[in-house]
Amino acid sequence: MDFAPKVAEPPSTNYLGLAPFLRASIAGEDLRAEAKAALERVGQNPEAANLWLNLSTLMFSLGQRDAGFATQNQALALQRLFEIKAKTQPAALRLLVLMAPGDVAANTPLDCLLEGSDIDLLLYFISPEAPLPSPMPPHDAVFIALGDSPEHRPLLTELATRLAHWPQPVLNFAEAIFNTERAQASRLLKDIDGVLMPPTQAISRADLALSLTRAADTPPDTEQMVFPLIIRPHDSHAGRDLDKIESATALQAYLARVTAEQFFIAPFIDYRSGDGLFRKFRIALVHGEAFIVHRAISNHWMIHYVNAGMYEDAQKRAEEAQFMAQFAAFKQRHRTALAAISTRMGLDYVCFDGAETLDGQLLIFEIDHVMVVHAMDLPALFPYKAEPIQQIQIAFRQMLANQVAAHPARLAAQSPQLLDQ
Repeated sequence: MDFAPKVAEPPSTNYLGLAPFLRASIAGEDLRAEAKAALERVGQNPEAANLWLNLSTLMFSLGQRDAGFATQNQALALQRLFEIKAKTQPAALRLLVLMAPGDVAANTPLDCLLEGSDIDLLLYFISPEAPLPSPMPPHDAVFIALGDSPEHRPLLTELATRLAHWPQPVLNFAEAIFNTERAQASRLLKDIDGVLMPPTQAISRADLALSLTRAADTPPDTEQMVFPLIIRPHDSHAGRDLDKIESATALQAYLARVTAEQFFIAPFIDYRSGDGLFRKFRIALVHGEAFIVHRAISNHWMIHYVNAGMYEDAQKRAEEAQFMAQFAAFKQRHRTALAAISTRMGLDYVCFDGAETLDGQLLIFEIDHVMVVHAMDLPALFPYKAEPIQQIQIAFRQMLANQVAAHPARLAAQSPQLLDQ
């Protein structure tokens, strides 16, 4: 099917999701003016939950987390079910997306992946008191979008019970989402042939501080604490407070700077290529099939696509384009490992960030279903990205259609057009 590259902007009173703001940010637009206008609209319509949630997304996009949570709370006090209409109407499919309150990294941003599709998204923000919407809106399938975290675990446990025998297809079962916790994922994937995922340990500030009572140059007597190591807070996303620690002294300085109480630590793996540069890719697994999202090249071990110089360096983009064009060979080379990763994670849709080591192993940094996948990069700079991302969109849509097709009576009643595709 044909996904349009851009959705026409809905009326300002609609809930917009993350996609239009992410698109504007990627294009280099200043979101502060839009945030100011959104604040004025909220002031004129204080009972409009859609406007409050739009403002919240803008605040998070601008890095104003306190304001983001405050405005999100205002929206959810008014209502918890929001809708993003498909560009094509009538929609072929209505997908109920279960989400948790939080910032833009708390849930799968399906509106970015499915921008321009024929799928209506019904976004419901769950709570302990109301894990499912009531009344239940008509829907063809359910997608559990909230990511794993300590605060989400009771919600996921409740969803596992509520959705165990749901009459519609459920994608990304709650029980499998537990597998994305960093320590659990490293245990699940560590012994797959061709896969290297450093053993990850969840550890408290108190236990880290205890290690500092040892001599500064004497590594702790646990494998996970051998220096250099990677450390991040338990709730860290997008590299926030992620650091490489070379010694006990450096660990002490890190704990003085970062106030979190729970952390993940893992051995640092030097994954430089032969030319001394670091290369990191993002791969999406849709019903077990691997698709390339992007590949970034940097001279620093901590790679984020937006600061790896991909926008400024035509040579890096040419290398990425070649890698994406030849991804079928990469997928064939790692087919056994990729299949095992998908099977062990148990998720219908999941992504991972990783690299290929010099000896040909898949090095996995993190794996979950909340990573951003989108088709918003500027065509003038990234003309090679449109087709690979469209392949992911089509595969995701087909996965949903196939799942719904297992319920022919509901399909015929609610979405007959799917039968002809």
